[in-house]
Amino acid sequence: MTSTTLPALVPDRAGLAERLAPHRAAGSTVAFVPTMGALHDGHASLLREARERAGDGPLVASVFVNPMQFGEGEDLDRYPRTLDADLEVCRAAGVDLVFAPSVDEVYPGGTPQVTVDPGPTAEVLEGASRPGHFRGVLTVVAKLFGLVRPDVAVFGEKDYQQLVLIRRMVADLCLPVDVVGAPTHREADGLAMSSRNRYLDEEQRRQAAAVNGVLRAAVDGARYGVPAALDAARTELRSALGVDLDYLALTDPDLVDLPDDAPAGTPGRVLIAARVGTTRLIDNLPFTVGGDD
Repeated sequence: MTSTTLPALVPDRAGLAERLAPHRAAGSTVAFVPTMGALHDGHASLLREARERAGDGPLVASVFVNPMQFGEGEDLDRYPRTLDADLEVCRAAGVDLVFAPSVDEVYPGGTPQVTVDPGPTAEVLEGASRPGHFRGVLTVVAKLFGLVRPDVAVFGEKDYQQLVLIRRMVADLCLPVDVVGAPTHREADGLAMSSRNRYLDEEQRRQAAAVNGVLRAAVDGARYGVPAALDAARTELRSALGVDLDYLALTDPDLVDLPDDAPAGTPGRVLIAARVGTTRLIDNLPFTVGGDD
């Protein structure tokens, strides 16, 4: 459903509660997509998925650049803020309400004393490269869930470790929300859509397409087992000019490393993080050991 008018823009908790109260009283399904803004077609695909899940109920999107998930030296200050354009994306996707709070609205009194401990799964992959990142992510998602109180929330599989951790938080803390993972939206050459892609210059943008090629090589190699998948990915990586690898991992769907002798039929994920220029890119793909996908 595409609206001809912009969604309602709400900057504070009281306004959010007031807008959602009639829908809660009516028993409508509340769907939610949390974002940091700078919306692109990948976000739009999440919003469309959430729109379908909401049915006749309200679809809420949040636009909030969360300082808690940025580490020292990361790009908090230069992270793009494009609220007017974001509202247009939300309008086209049928969003009813955009919650765009200030930092003080989300964190009154400064950094909270009580935060969400993301557990051991947050210590590997992105967590190893970005200490404290997932504590910030889960804390803000928990706060947004408490404010919006959605029945269903949609997240992209591009940030796969984030998705796994949010699902674990919801299960372990008995939060009444259905967390849906939506497939990664890609450019024509396979590059995963990301707000950070705009930092790439023309040459770097061409080089960045090799990141997906490394993943595809691993998926193809997985037909012959885990070692073959890693060998194929590393071979592809050696020809990926301008791509500086951070990590490459083959895991099960819960991010546990796959053993070399994983039997045919075992589901897995290949995950990568790399820098092209100064821009850090992450991506992943599912595969099946001994499969053709």
